[in-house]
This record gives sequence, C-alpha cells and structure tokens, in this order.
Amino acid sequence: MAADEDHFRKLERMYAAAPINAFFAPTLRVSEGLAEVAMAIRRDLFHSAQALHGSVYFKALDDAAFFAANSVVSDVFVLTVSFTVYLLRPVTEGVVTAKGRLVHRTRNVMFAEAELLDQQGRQVARGSGSFMRSSTPLSGDIGYL
Repeated sequence: MAADEDHFRKLERMYAAAPINAFFAPTLRVSEGLAEVAMAIRRDLFHSAQALHGSVYFKALDDAAFFAANSVVSDVFVLTVSFTVYLLRPVTEGVVTAKGRLVHRTRNVMFAEAELLDQQGRQVARGSGSFMRSSTPLSGDIGYL
C-alpha cells in the first residue's frame, strides 16, 4: 500500500473510532484533497418539525471538509478554525453524503469546502471552512493506527 493510501486508511480508522461517531454512525472515504462522509437519516436526528437537525448538516459538512484538509497533513491532527454552513432544503429520509474538497493551502492553514447531497443527488446544504495544523501528533493515542 502506498504511503498516501496508508495515511488515508489511518484517517478513516481514526474517524470511525471517534466516540461521537458511535451515535451518528457515518462512514468516511479519504483521498488526496478529497473526503466523503455518508450518513443514514434516522428520526432521532430530527428537530421538532420532523426533518434533519442543522447540527447533523454541520457535522457531515465539517467532517468532509476537515478530512479533505487533513488528507494532505500526515504528521499532526488538523483543527477546524471556522466553518460557515448554508442550509438549502430539509431532509427527512434516505442517506446524506457530504463531499469535501481542499481548495487552498498555505504552510499552516488549509481552506476546504463541502456540499451535502440527499439520496436523489440534490444539494441540501453547503459549507466552507478554514483548518490549521495543531501540535497533536497523528498517533495511536488518537486512533491513528
């Protein structure tokens, strides 16, 4: 397995091991400068008007953009510095898929965007953010195995 492929698989395992993902049950695929998060819609993720809560949109978009950024950093964990979300339409069933893409990077800061699609391929939200290198090494201590 190539070094980059090894890094991508380690990021995917780290994501799957994060305690919060036991609740949301998303899946992640990473490649260079790209990441895709998929999540099944469940009623326990709804707000009181019976559609997907905005926090779930944010999580999927941020995760996809974050891992698109961390895909090009193989020594330390990346942190979200800021993230803007635009909610475009409600979702009540199926699977949502967030597609993240690294759009620019400097030595320490990365900029990425993501779009969230419903099961029919319609864009339901979009977002963009800035991410920076942290001092936390990518290691087994944080699930990077």
